[in-house]
Amino acid sequence: MARALRPAALRRVLSIAGASLTLGSWWAPAAAVSLPLPSPLVTDYQLVTNGLMPPSQADCNAVNRRCWAPGPYQAAYNLTPLYAAGNKGQGITVAVVDSFGSQTIRADLNNFSTQFGLPHMCGEDNHTCAAGDPKFSILCVQACTDAKAPPATANNPGQESKNLWEVEVSLDVEWVHAVAPLANIILVTTPTAEVLGVQGFPQMMNAEQYVIDHGLAQVISQSLGAGEPTFNGATAPLMSLRSTFVSAQAHNVSVLASSGDFGNSNVSKTPVSGPNAAPLFPFPNVGWPGSDPLVTSVGGTYLCANAVTGSRVADSVSPPSNCRNNPGVTEVGWVAAGGGFSSVFAKPSYQNTLPAGSNTGADANHTRGVPDVGMEASSRTGVLVYDGGSWLIVGGTSVASPTFAGVVAIADQVNGGALGFLNPALYKIGADPSRYASDFFDVTTGNNDNFKTPRDPNYTATTGWDPVTGLGTPNAANLVPDLVRAVHGS
Repeated sequence: MARALRPAALRRVLSIAGASLTLGSWWAPAAAVSLPLPSPLVTDYQLVTNGLMPPSQADCNAVNRRCWAPGPYQAAYNLTPLYAAGNKGQGITVAVVDSFGSQTIRADLNNFSTQFGLPHMCGEDNHTCAAGDPKFSILCVQACTDAKAPPATANNPGQESKNLWEVEVSLDVEWVHAVAPLANIILVTTPTAEVLGVQGFPQMMNAEQYVIDHGLAQVISQSLGAGEPTFNGATAPLMSLRSTFVSAQAHNVSVLASSGDFGNSNVSKTPVSGPNAAPLFPFPNVGWPGSDPLVTSVGGTYLCANAVTGSRVADSVSPPSNCRNNPGVTEVGWVAAGGGFSSVFAKPSYQNTLPAGSNTGADANHTRGVPDVGMEASSRTGVLVYDGGSWLIVGGTSVASPTFAGVVAIADQVNGGALGFLNPALYKIGADPSRYASDFFDVTTGNNDNFKTPRDPNYTATTGWDPVTGLGTPNAANLVPDLVRAVHGS
């Protein structure tokens, strides 16, 4: 059973099945209506150091983790040849959608860019805009909100805190920038107190619709979600919400979402303190919006490559134990990566043909499989995030969605404009053995089952598609041009 901890103001974690730690991933239905409440899918952020300078790999190893800085991460997913060819996402805009925003994001982004030698963005603090700079902006569609910590007199600081989203904001903005250094970024905020009964999904979908209607972005990344069962069987509200994704497809906007942070289940209600905090549904299920067939769902891995050089030769000596226990394996399916099969959506036609060896054993009803692709997600092999003067190692499929959004932004730029709905093209690549082997790193180790001992093999990462990492993780220099070709029918 999960248990809630609060060892420090900078860290709020939830222990899941003794195997993963999750911060703030609390999904709850409202008392009066059938809509659930979205929560950030950031998982277990670990404070490493304070100050402007990022921690060393030794600092991260000292807390039994390895940490990824932009340079090695770019090398690990073979992004550097794209940069060398002048493809960094210029002219493309990625919108990231988060509640509340962050009071320090402009300064945080400036220091992140400075420390890692990334291009500075027009809109950062302490930077004078120059021609050719990528642009960072903040859009408050309903209202801007002061994302500050709750007062000391708050009855339940955890449920009243708006600053729980600040790490999510820093992660989303900084890591889109890390992957697509010249792409523009819009931080789209909503005034949503997701644990207080305010209905966050309509506001978030309205904000995304505004972005679509006004042509503000070519890519939307959503690091948030709620388990399908939290809709209480009421599909009508969900179908109303997803009209935004129908509109995105019509307007040629790519929409991505994190697949979730609870393996093959999700949290069933607003968390309370004590031993019964944040219980999981006692059966396999997937989260929406990642489960929507019009959304590209991004699952997660432990990235066990060399975090100093980015070489994909596995480093099975450095922490964490998840890498040490899988010698010679460069990427392992994350135990908490959201994945499985929808109880709402039928299997889309693009999933009818999968690579050889794909694992669909849990698909009893011919339904939508989640996720579509994967990227690094575990905080045990997490990315470095600068937030409010502190360097954190951050995990969750909240990492995977914005980083894959950066890959999509580069593909859009190579295409000369938006590629739009990606899933048919991704699975077209997956159906061609030679293209699939070239474009994806197939992850064949790991399991995200919460319910059986030993774990259910139907939730194991295998050759081909699986309900942990989807088709696998991107070999970006090969995937990007091939994705452009596949979208155009070749």
